[in-house]
Amino acid sequence: MKDDYTMKRFLKGVGGGPVFFKKNALFLLDQRKIPREEKYIRVKTAKETAAAIRKMVVRGAPAIGVAAAYGMALGRGNITLAADVLLKSRPTAVNLKWAVDRMLAINTDNFGKLLKEAEKIEKENKVLCEKISKNGAKLIKKNSVVMTHCNAGALATGGTGTALGVLYAAKKKIKLVIVKETRPRLQGANLTTYELKKWKMPYILISDTASAFAMKKYNVSAIIVGADRIASNGDTANKIGTYALAIEARYHRIPFYVAAPYSTIDFGIKSGKKIVIEERNQDEVLKINGKPIAVAGTKAFNPAFDVTPAKLISAIITERGFIKNPDRKKMEQLYG
Repeated sequence: MKDDYTMKRFLKGVGGGPVFFKKNALFLLDQRKIPREEKYIRVKTAKETAAAIRKMVVRGAPAIGVAAAYGMALGRGNITLAADVLLKSRPTAVNLKWAVDRMLAINTDNFGKLLKEAEKIEKENKVLCEKISKNGAKLIKKNSVVMTHCNAGALATGGTGTALGVLYAAKKKIKLVIVKETRPRLQGANLTTYELKKWKMPYILISDTASAFAMKKYNVSAIIVGADRIASNGDTANKIGTYALAIEARYHRIPFYVAAPYSTIDFGIKSGKKIVIEERNQDEVLKINGKPIAVAGTKAFNPAFDVTPAKLISAIITERGFIKNPDRKKMEQLYG
């Protein structure tokens, strides 16, 4: 199914496309099929919502949070069970738990009240994305070449995006966007290039292993990524490969920025050491398009995320501004 109004808004880069609720059902743009096909799946229960999150039909911490909120509404009659099912779908992105906890705080099984809260969460998320985008654009200089990893745009957030939203807001100042492919799920190659093309922004795709060389060759001005969970000291969990990118950025003296809403910050943990890292099926590494690429019997290590220490982050961009050289004190000052 395709909702013309929703897709039109999404293709303009103003959100509304990947997640929307209509006629007592949740509709999710199947991101596993992008860029080959724009197809929605219809979800009618909390269990189906959890399955869609787990199978990466919907991805990106903010979008997962919005989907989870609607999933809670679809769990009417037993929101405690719905919460349990949804929380087990993916462990790293804190937005999921944040949304579930907020829905539980309504303390009701009334569908109308739950739906109203989920809609409120979705609207707030779009506003936060716009503010993050505008704040982050201030850090982008004229004629910048910017590198990004994974996908943190409209597809991942339901709004303008976080990291990619910043680039869209700073569009006139950007000379080129360098997109890392993001193995093994190829979110950069499939999703980020899809959005940049729709937004008519200049971009080039590179393999993950070409990032350091590309920084030097293209004289990269800044690197910006999203986040799935940020510890109270600023340590940040994001798609696997982000940590290595931050190390490369430090060597080349390139600013490394993280863009995320307050719902991604987990003040309940002191450092990234406490962040649970999801490990996914090894077949994602051992196969491409369902075909084996390694000799039979080969084992693979497939963490979905890694943690970048705060000391490697130049600034965390939020809806309230940005935190330069983040640490626990600065984080608490902004959100205390």
